[in-house]
Amino acid sequence: MKIRQDFPHRVREIENQWIVLADGTRLAARIWLPEDAESRPVPAILEYLPYRKRDGTAVRDELTHPWFAGHGYACVRVDMRGNGESDGLMEDEYAPQEQADALEVIGWIVSQPWCDGKLGMMGISWGGFNGLQVAALRPEPLKAIITLCSTDDRYADDIHYKGGNMLLENLGWAATMLSFSAAVPDPALVGDRWREMWQQRLDNMPLLAETWLSHQHRDDYWRHGSICESYEDIEAAVYMISGWGDSYINTIPRMMENLSCPRKALLGPWMHKYPHFATPDPAIGFLQEALRWWDYWLKDVDTGIMDEPECTFYLQDGVPPAPKYLERPGQWVRTHGWPSPADEIETVALGLGDHGLESGGRLSEDRLIASPLTAGSLQGEYIPLWFGADFPPDQRRDDGLSLTFDSAPYAEGLDILGQPAVSVTLTSSDACGQFHVRLCDVAPSGESALISYATLNLNLRDDPGTIVPPVPGEPMDVRVALDLIGYRLPRGHRLRVALSSASFPLVWSPRKRADLTLKAGQPILELPLSRADYIAMPFEPPESARPCRVDTLRAGQPRRTISEDVGSGEVTVTVEDDMGDIRFTDHGLRVEQRAKEVYISHPTDATRTRADIEWVYRASRDEAHGGREAQFAVEVTSRYRLHCDEHTFYLSAEQIAHEGEVRVSEKSWTREIPRTAI
Repeated sequence: MKIRQDFPHRVREIENQWIVLADGTRLAARIWLPEDAESRPVPAILEYLPYRKRDGTAVRDELTHPWFAGHGYACVRVDMRGNGESDGLMEDEYAPQEQADALEVIGWIVSQPWCDGKLGMMGISWGGFNGLQVAALRPEPLKAIITLCSTDDRYADDIHYKGGNMLLENLGWAATMLSFSAAVPDPALVGDRWREMWQQRLDNMPLLAETWLSHQHRDDYWRHGSICESYEDIEAAVYMISGWGDSYINTIPRMMENLSCPRKALLGPWMHKYPHFATPDPAIGFLQEALRWWDYWLKDVDTGIMDEPECTFYLQDGVPPAPKYLERPGQWVRTHGWPSPADEIETVALGLGDHGLESGGRLSEDRLIASPLTAGSLQGEYIPLWFGADFPPDQRRDDGLSLTFDSAPYAEGLDILGQPAVSVTLTSSDACGQFHVRLCDVAPSGESALISYATLNLNLRDDPGTIVPPVPGEPMDVRVALDLIGYRLPRGHRLRVALSSASFPLVWSPRKRADLTLKAGQPILELPLSRADYIAMPFEPPESARPCRVDTLRAGQPRRTISEDVGSGEVTVTVEDDMGDIRFTDHGLRVEQRAKEVYISHPTDATRTRADIEWVYRASRDEAHGGREAQFAVEVTSRYRLHCDEHTFYLSAEQIAHEGEVRVSEKSWTREIPRTAI
């Protein structure tokens, strides 16, 4: 990545700016802007997050925001209330208070002498979500947004539920936020108030897992903040971006089809990161592409960005499966919108039949889908996030626990682009059940690489808001759409459809092990194939501003391990998210964060499914790296545990905080939550 320091505008940074809201709450902002902006006002770009501008996003912020400021924009990075150095408390994600505060922040920004009254919002994940949510409120200054790795439907495509099944990431993210929300305000910025602010947060820590676990189907809780409830509310131009390694890709075709505002879409090979520094490569000149967008919508400069086809996709080459990729070779294509014209995307139907996966294939006899509840351990992480071994490795072990249908080798290969779908008729052995579909690339060597997948809670098979348990033995017609994918199946490789009745630890086990029967007939795979022409790399090479200066005191060592107790049959998946120990050179703040997630499942007994997650957070500054008044040392250990029986979830949590050697807070929670939909 090219590091830029020669910008058209000299950049001034305001390290910490207080934005005072109507209720007296002070939100902390970090601002980069052209030096002469007060005499020559410029448009503003807002990024609004709970992740602590002082350390949580500082590394990526310094790559990005000074670059935009150097090209004539005021960039404002704001911490939400209850986070970083901002006052107040945060109750939940995407709460009405969060959006109301954002409107006040926008009003404050456009009232500043350095802003010309036009504004854009940009963000990834949480910031991508709230960019859409705020756009739906139609603040007049907001002309355009760039939303990365986000969703239009908080129930269908977030970290909580997928296909009506509860993701294990529901608990994992609750544990992450329990730790992140306990981070300390920096005394160097807030002074002696830091202890009072920190104690207030610790004393009022929300138990987010209880909230999210109490809404097991799509109800009003999830409808709030889901812009799919009223797409027409968004009038600002929307550029939506994600990567095939991310979990929020399905929102893009829905928004492209349903938004009426000006819109564009981009999907590359990346994980859950900004695409100028994401892996796998090829990274792109995201900042230059974003500048074209901002110049068009905020400065009325015709950059040509709206004259191009609306959608840009990267078709990844099929490569041997691996838990981590530094690069994915492939080809770029563009389509004129989504759904794409028929001459760009063709859908073919393949039958899951007696002879495998083939055109016109039929199944003459019922087939059993009888996976142990431990199936799915090779699925990989739901969100590849911390640069660990997050991607799915060779699928053959899980294929062996599934009912599979293979095609003949494709002599010329295939270009897949879109959402494959499977339509089947099933019965369940019990009044519950899960249906999982994986589409795999099978090499001549036998290696099986995951292309795309879907998961479905059969209690919610027809409507995610209506619970209708299966009647044992009664046929159910089911259609599931797999995740959107762009993939080039190599010559001589086969396609495999693998059907299973469990996928752990992607999702929590059903109430009981429920085997399924695939009924005879003509189960179908709908396969979308790209006919679009390849294009040369359509983006400039990646650039950034000067990186944040940090000393790495201990490098992170993320790991993912799988073990099996042969005697009991239990399978344990352990994920260690270790972000290392670093010190920020400019202000001396030292931060260490690491987590250990342990997920256990038994092949036949669903009541033995359990999870145990622990986060450790340490932050400090010593006298050698800051003034005496800014010295401090804190440590917080946060823990969540979850187990169940057929009718109830048993949730417990604890959090212990120390300042130096003194324990300043100890909280514990125990909750029993009825199982309703899962």
